Amino acid sequence: MYEGAVQDLIDELGRLPGIGPKGAQRIAFFLLTADSADVTRLMAALQRVKDDVAFCRTCGNVSEGEQCRICRDPRRSLDVICVVEEPKDIVAIERTNEFHGRYHVLGGAISPIEGIGPDELRVRELMVRLQDATVTELILATDPNLEGEATATYLARLVKPMGMVVTRLASGLPVGGDLEYADEVTLGRAFEGRRRVDL
Repeated sequence: MYEGAVQDLIDELGRLPGIGPKGAQRIAFFLLTADSADVTRLMAALQRVKDDVAFCRTCGNVSEGEQCRICRDPRRSLDVICVVEEPKDIVAIERTNEFHGRYHVLGGAISPIEGIGPDELRVRELMVRLQDATVTELILATDPNLEGEATATYLARLVKPMGMVVTRLASGLPVGGDLEYADEVTLGRAFEGRRRVDL
């Protein structure tokens, strides 16, 4: 649609997740009219991420060193590991200030349709971490969708012989939601995860 460099920029931006053709076009034209200093800062930030950021050798979180800040933190509990699909899930859990253990990032979820099995995930690395019997509880915090459930079930069966407690994050109705808009699966989970009200 556009010529040369502009179309190349739109095409490259459109390859990013969550950015469609119109979003890519909007960003491209924003960058065209932006101050040169702003664009230079953006380019430097992108280059720095590629040069300096890797994945933690212990848990798989993003890190600027061999280990992420969570794995380096001596105040974090060693006996509980929370398994998540992606590093962004750690950010969501950390915002709650409810979890003080360690994490393990799988790098995705089991999805036979997309050709992703346990061997394509960081399952082997998780099993190595569980070998020394330090961990007493494994929290499965995969997404509450078909792939996340399949992954959680697979991991639960895999670690069951190790004798540790395996828990799954509760799921159900969101705060502020209406029952009439909840689907059957969500409502069913809410009933399964109901708890006693003590006054």
